[in-house]
Amino acid sequence: MLTFMKHQGGQIQTIPGLEECDIVRAVAPTAQEVELLSKTLAIPEDFLVAALDRDERPRIEVDEGCRLLIIRIPHHNAKSDTPYLTISMAFILTPSHIVTVCSEESIMWSDLLATRRLRLPAPQQRVALLAALFLHVARQYLHSIRQIKEEADAAEQAIHGSMKNEMLIRMLNLEKCLVYFSTSLKANEPIWDRFRKINGRDLTEEEKDLVDDVKIEFRQAQDLVDIYSNILSGMMDAFASIIANNLNVVMKMLTLITIILMLPTLIASIYGMNVELPWQHSPHAFLFPMIFSLLLSGLVFVFFVRKKWF
Repeated sequence: MLTFMKHQGGQIQTIPGLEECDIVRAVAPTAQEVELLSKTLAIPEDFLVAALDRDERPRIEVDEGCRLLIIRIPHHNAKSDTPYLTISMAFILTPSHIVTVCSEESIMWSDLLATRRLRLPAPQQRVALLAALFLHVARQYLHSIRQIKEEADAAEQAIHGSMKNEMLIRMLNLEKCLVYFSTSLKANEPIWDRFRKINGRDLTEEEKDLVDDVKIEFRQAQDLVDIYSNILSGMMDAFASIIANNLNVVMKMLTLITIILMLPTLIASIYGMNVELPWQHSPHAFLFPMIFSLLLSGLVFVFFVRKKWF
């Protein structure tokens, strides 16, 4: 799907045709759409299909007057077991247009088109516009990380009430999400130091400040991912220890109960033999073994309590 957009008064507006647009957004483009963009804007086809691979690594390429920049952006899929992932997104800079290519509908453009308060630089200011877009991507990372933290806190509270497997699996999936984020953020990091290659010239002081802002935002996201990942790992280890400890407590309790119940069973088995036994002709023959069994079990129970095994 192709969406044609034009910069007007600091806002990005969608327009019907390619002729007057500044920015083209391609979401999972078909072969016909790739061919159209390639012929109309003189973009190498491999640039256009590069970001369709969800696992494409961040990089910068220059070919035939076009510049390709690929970064990893956050992606939310509520239907998946791991709802927070990252996918690749390509920014292609031609002499006249900026083309973005992604295999899925990106939350970056969805938010930018829905938000009217955000003012974006004109497409002619390539570094400033890209920095604004990347800052928005960094804030999406931060928002997703906070969402992961809130879901992890909710799962932790549920585990405190009842140690259910689905809550532990939920926390494991959230930990996987943070691993995806950490890997993608680290892969994006070298890109910010290569902005000069994107622009084809040395950056001005103002542009360097914008790039530094991008680096700071992504560094903050990386730090938060590391913190929450360590917290989740520690929590998972703690819950694993708690589960193992609870199992040991249950097994110990069952063993102690088995020992206490074994003593009356032993005495009853002895007095159930078909041989001459003491007091077998007494009218209280049943009462004596019962009293002895209860007394012996009580003594063993008191012994266990004094040892604090119960």
